[in-house]
Amino acid sequence: MWLFLVLVAVPIVEIGLFIQLGGFLGLWPTLGIVVLTALVGSVLLRAQGLSTLEELKRSAETGQNPARPLANGAMILVAGLLLLTPGFFTDSIGFLLMMPPVRALLIRLIAARARMKLYASAANSQQAPDIIDGEFEVVDDKNTDDSGWTKRP
Repeated sequence: MWLFLVLVAVPIVEIGLFIQLGGFLGLWPTLGIVVLTALVGSVLLRAQGLSTLEELKRSAETGQNPARPLANGAMILVAGLLLLTPGFFTDSIGFLLMMPPVRALLIRLIAARARMKLYASAANSQQAPDIIDGEFEVVDDKNTDDSGWTKRP
């Protein structure tokens, strides 16, 4: 449901921003800003992507946990895609994701949420098993060949 809302809301916001800024700035300056943000986004994507790749190599060589460079790389990739997508709203989110402090904050929030879910699932798995109450009757059958599961002719 959230994905549907995002896929509907983002284009509506983008169209509204294009209309407002296009009316204020005019057609060519608006298109120039869109092209400029795509160029700046591709330069930032290349620079930060390469530095994150180097950080990932260092963590692999030293045997450190590669989770943080991988998370940074994923966020940089999403930021680059948002910056290459025409629109002012997506560019704003893309530029925010290109900022290392914003990425660090998001990584901390996502990690905390993942830990909470992990603890919750661990707590649920430690619950006592379900008890099924029932009645039974001991039947002492003298015939050992008949288990009671077969039908006699």
